[in-house]
Amino acid sequence: MDVPGSLARGVAPAAPGTLHARSVNGGVAMPPRPGLTVRFGRGERPDVDLCVGEDDLWVSRRHGELTYREHRWWLRNTGRQLLRLPRGRLMHATTEAIPLAPGYTPVFVRGSGFREHLVELYVTGHDADRAPRRRAETQPPRRWPLDDDERLLLVVLGRRYLLYEEGPRPLSYRQAAEELACLRPDGDWRERRIENRIEGVRRRLDAAGFPYPLTHDKAAGGPSDNLLHNLLRGLVESTTLVPPDLDLLEDDPGGPVG
Repeated sequence: MDVPGSLARGVAPAAPGTLHARSVNGGVAMPPRPGLTVRFGRGERPDVDLCVGEDDLWVSRRHGELTYREHRWWLRNTGRQLLRLPRGRLMHATTEAIPLAPGYTPVFVRGSGFREHLVELYVTGHDADRAPRRRAETQPPRRWPLDDDERLLLVVLGRRYLLYEEGPRPLSYRQAAEELACLRPDGDWRERRIENRIEGVRRRLDAAGFPYPLTHDKAAGGPSDNLLHNLLRGLVESTTLVPPDLDLLEDDPGGPVG
């Protein structure tokens, strides 16, 4: 994000704790001054400091605000529609204010139809003067080890994820067993065996630091329905599984496995 010039005279834009906020309508920068509040929404100055969704009546005239206190900027929803933060976190008008971490935070304001209005927030940290690394090698995503059988199973279960469908869900183990029986009839694709194999993958990757929960805490009594979803989501996001893997679903790509 290109941070805008500071609106506060005499305050360097890179000063630690400076808040930069931007929408398609412009941007503001505010110093870390206790009690200072920055408001955004559909309205006009002086009601808001940053306009967002100016033509969308689902956006409140004052839809959100950021206040500097306790050495941090705190975000609060003051509008009628939800705010959406990274990792799918939602904020309602009754949600407690949350502190922003240094760095970049995108905030989406729910609009009419399928519209969402982006508010980009950037809080300058103490490392804001880091040297650019334009010529350095790009760091690849962390990819997770899978053997051939595991990859095939996960591609079958997660076909919809590899097609990048909206709101994908995995196939059931029964459906996967039926499909694998047609693809590789010489393999042992019993439903229970598939489930045990995937459970082994979940436990191994969970122990290796997978970014999403993969094991069910029986003591906590929490739901476990989403564990396979978490596994497939993380494998696709890390590019461990990629669309070309769908070629494994072609008839007889390399003989029977299992």
